[in-house]
Amino acid sequence: MDQTGSHALGGRSDYITRVDFDGDWNGTNNWDNAGSGSLDAYAYWSSVETSTHWFLTYMFFHPRDWTDSFFDTEHENDAEGVLLAVEKDGSAYGTLRAAVTVAHTDFYSYVPAGSTWSDGGEDIDGTLPMETSPYDGAAHPVTAQEAKGHGLKARGGYDIVGDGVVYYPSATGETPEHPDDRDVRYGLVDIFAPGGLWDRRDTDPFASRGTFAGNTSGGCGDWAIGCSTNSANAPWGWDDGDDVPGRGELATDPARLMAEYFTTPGDFSRTYVSNRYR
Repeated sequence: MDQTGSHALGGRSDYITRVDFDGDWNGTNNWDNAGSGSLDAYAYWSSVETSTHWFLTYMFFHPRDWTDSFFDTEHENDAEGVLLAVEKDGSAYGTLRAAVTVAHTDFYSYVPAGSTWSDGGEDIDGTLPMETSPYDGAAHPVTAQEAKGHGLKARGGYDIVGDGVVYYPSATGETPEHPDDRDVRYGLVDIFAPGGLWDRRDTDPFASRGTFAGNTSGGCGDWAIGCSTNSANAPWGWDDGDDVPGRGELATDPARLMAEYFTTPGDFSRTYVSNRYR
């Protein structure tokens, strides 16, 4: 968390929340409304499935991508996230094999300790740490987001320096008590929920397919180089332009992306038995 400057809103600009945190689906007033109302913590998720694997995408949303430096730009709305590949091994929840995270326009790949997956078309960037949650006693992968721009990597690629909030998955979300709250619960929102993000993909809060609408109102760009419009992307708009998978395929064709990024021993089907993006 960063509390520096007026655009930080005392740290609130780095809290995760819902796209409709302000009670409406208008994407062009989120920067303006970030300073008031509830910023209860939520993450968006979707599941895509083949006969051999589950592919779980998580998106973390912020009303502002901001800066306190004249040499950077700002924009309304921000959405970064992670894709997890889970092998179906006959157990209730399967075995986590790999993760690909989104940090702006770059993807980073990780494997948990003991994974059978290795380098493929892309080099593995590091180990995905696991930590036992105090709420359910289960081991969960740990990711971290930077302040201001909110790029996401496995913890270690980014980490808390100074103030920071630690979020744990839960049934419902809550707003951090302050920017150094180390115990905040976040709820989950299904991307495919009726009337939710996917159902609204061709209307508000989007300017075009996979791109959130955003404008320059509310002071966005003040004391910075400028404010860019329509700059944040949903999972079906995420893209690492240097890599083989196309725009949005991290969410819409995750089996292809994982097959390109990693060497995957054993059975690995790319035929979907469930893929609501398609």
